[in-house]
Amino acid sequence: MRSTVSALALAALLLAGAPALGKKDSAGQAKPDADSFVADAEKQLAADSVLNARAQWINETYITDDTDAIAAEFGARSTELGVRLAKEAARFDDAKNLSEDTRRKLGLLKLGVVLPAPDTPGAADELSKITTRLTSTYGKGRGTLKGKEIGGSDIEAAMGSDRNPAELKEMWTSWHDGVGKPMKQDYVRMVQIANKGAVELGYKDVGAMWRSGYDMPPEEFARLMDRLWTQVRPLYEQLHCYTRAKLSAKYGASVQKPTGPIRADLLGNMWAQEWGNIYDIVAPKGAGAIGYDIGDLLRANNYDPVKMVKAGEGFYTSLGFAPLPDSFWQRSQIVKPADREVVCHASAWDIDNIDDLRIKMCTKVVSDDFVTVHHELGHNFYQRAYNRQPYLYKNGANDGFHEAIGDFIALSITPDYLVQIGLLDPSKVPSEDKDIGLLLRQAMDKVAFLPFGLLMDKWRWGVFNGSIRPQDYNNAWTALRLQYQGIEPPADRPDDAFDPGAKFHIPGNTPYARYFLARILQFQFYKAACDMAGWKGPLHRCSFYGNKEVGAKLNAMLAMGQSKPWPEALEAFTGSREMDASAMLAYFAPLTAWLEEQNKGRTCGW
Repeated sequence: MRSTVSALALAALLLAGAPALGKKDSAGQAKPDADSFVADAEKQLAADSVLNARAQWINETYITDDTDAIAAEFGARSTELGVRLAKEAARFDDAKNLSEDTRRKLGLLKLGVVLPAPDTPGAADELSKITTRLTSTYGKGRGTLKGKEIGGSDIEAAMGSDRNPAELKEMWTSWHDGVGKPMKQDYVRMVQIANKGAVELGYKDVGAMWRSGYDMPPEEFARLMDRLWTQVRPLYEQLHCYTRAKLSAKYGASVQKPTGPIRADLLGNMWAQEWGNIYDIVAPKGAGAIGYDIGDLLRANNYDPVKMVKAGEGFYTSLGFAPLPDSFWQRSQIVKPADREVVCHASAWDIDNIDDLRIKMCTKVVSDDFVTVHHELGHNFYQRAYNRQPYLYKNGANDGFHEAIGDFIALSITPDYLVQIGLLDPSKVPSEDKDIGLLLRQAMDKVAFLPFGLLMDKWRWGVFNGSIRPQDYNNAWTALRLQYQGIEPPADRPDDAFDPGAKFHIPGNTPYARYFLARILQFQFYKAACDMAGWKGPLHRCSFYGNKEVGAKLNAMLAMGQSKPWPEALEAFTGSREMDASAMLAYFAPLTAWLEEQNKGRTCGW
């Protein structure tokens, strides 16, 4: 109790706000210059981030009512600090003769708040209450299965495994009605308040503020997203065409027509964002198995969770990165404790912004967790690479980079890599004719996700700029889902529906473009690494394990953090300043050719 009270008291003193540094006017009041304001802001944020990270870590690895309360307290204080500093940074928008470094940091301070409240009395409190209500409504959400109430995690699991179309329709409809619909009026009011706050920070609206975080004008970023989608849409359409045919064959034309959009509830996911759960329906005959299971290989070689993480670390050290600090192994949660409740969702942590790196997992000796280990460690090695940057630059080059680093390393778990680390016997490397099943399974998640990753923020951009009015929220959502994903609801939607609210990132106000970008960037990074390593075979079989040249160039990009515009970071590793989806297309080229052959005679599109 004593240490908890002391920590809270320290946080209160820290976040109360120190006097601004700088010159004083004739009345003796502080009159900060931009450089000193930024320096002071970084000190406050750095100190706060350590306290907040420790509180959140304790809460997620030891869940009690007390740790919930402490984590909420520190989280609220961090939010209040970010809002205050963002508004103070906006006062320097018209300042002259600022250095490039100071101007960049001021911009990052302004973008540190997802939903800004205006300086209207009571607005911040109202916005906080609304956002809390929205996330609480989602967290308490229920649907039904066979007429019985079913909670969020259970209904998600059931959507992935149930193959009864009537039950899928019931779950989809009940979840969207029960969770989304009650949020609408709160969401409308939230948009009104946050837009006023964004205008006070110098942005047209909240959507423009979000798009301003990509080192280019908001309109240019929107065009970049459209360009990337244009590149990958033909591959998505082939996957859509093939999947629709398989669903129609399984359920019959009365459930899924052989032409037109796919029924949203048949794709194994509540939001039809990833389709891997229905791989059993679409798996190609004779090519569905890749010849080995990583989980079987791990168990046969006596791997335990710690040894799995050691193997993941070994990938990075083979590239020339220093081993993880001893504290990583002492403080990480690698397996689920037997004596308490914890958050098992895998995550990577940088507690002190220097080298107190950790992962939090409930690792099992299975294939998926071996992949996840490689992914999460990508965050940790990124965090350590930029740890000498000033606080405001201790982040990915843009919000898509951090996810993409872990993703592209995870793509490297190929047969060649498994042979190199002694998990797979060279004589048992599967022939290339087994690759279609593997590529299709990956595409059902990575390719199927792309249009959903795009439309989530397209809908919100329209809501924030007023082109989508409150009375049209749901119709616009359904139209975008049809336009980009080629899916439709399993039943007519009522006029007062609010289906966007049934996806957590909408009431949770998490910008979503980062996930779309990460899907593109991971393949661009992967191909660049394979080219450096001189790989000559099919791209999806490439391994650059042990290549120090790849490691040196990767570290050069990671060490930049967010200190430079992301095109400079991208160029440091790939040689290109442009995000480009051609690497993803090259990776899936064998699958594309196979899908086109399978789809001959079918009417594709919707």
